[in-house]
Amino acid sequence: MRPEELLEQAIEIATEAGKMIRTIYQQGDFQRELKADHTPVTSADIAAHKLISQRLSALTPDIPVLSEEAADIPLSQRQHWSCYWLVDPLDGTGEFIAGSGDFSVIIALVRQHRPVLGVVYVPMKEDCYYAVAGHGAFKRSHGAQAQIHSRQLQPQAQTLRLAVSRRQDPEKVLQLFRQPDNCQLLPLGGAALKSCLVAEGRADCYVRVGPTGEWDTGAAQIIIEEAGGRLLDTSLQPLTYNERDTLENPNFIVMGAPRLAWEQILIAV
Repeated sequence: MRPEELLEQAIEIATEAGKMIRTIYQQGDFQRELKADHTPVTSADIAAHKLISQRLSALTPDIPVLSEEAADIPLSQRQHWSCYWLVDPLDGTGEFIAGSGDFSVIIALVRQHRPVLGVVYVPMKEDCYYAVAGHGAFKRSHGAQAQIHSRQLQPQAQTLRLAVSRRQDPEKVLQLFRQPDNCQLLPLGGAALKSCLVAEGRADCYVRVGPTGEWDTGAAQIIIEEAGGRLLDTSLQPLTYNERDTLENPNFIVMGAPRLAWEQILIAV
């Protein structure tokens, strides 16, 4: 099936998982623990993982699912996948635990190592960002739908609106910029949410310094690209998908205006 033929079902699955997560969040009845990499996981993550994996497997039995909560699949097996679903059942687990509401459900479809479909559903706002390669990026909110575009800054722009994590020292991000005083910080939780903020033009860039997985960027990448931006590592090279033993991303930047001279804006790393 073509990606566009799977879009509505992917949105439905993300929405169903998001509603379940919202119910657990509002009830406050969830268990939490630390995974082997010392990152938090909750019973909401696991429940969403099970729901999404089951629904996607039923939708496309021949397409494997790679989820953050079941990522221990060796490259020797993954490298034979020409197409697969890439899922973060609950992006922003720390925000979920902290009670900020800034978390999302992420589903991407990857073909030949490139995301071609992406869905980011925001349970507490009931917003859904989505894109299919070649068809533009959109935001659906409470029944209304609109195409979204990143803000195309002009070269003489003086201020960059920079989305940053509430739970990260902003100085670690600002030190990558040649003129940090020109950055206006916009704190937000969840990697995908900050990427979508850039995609809809409410922020100009988002720089992630620290560990993330390929599931954090798959959907965000196709959404930002279809909105007119780019997602690259901080050396301004493309990210890779399912081509390495590790599924961990390098530091990366989501840029709304890719034609800016980013090699002059960022300090080489």
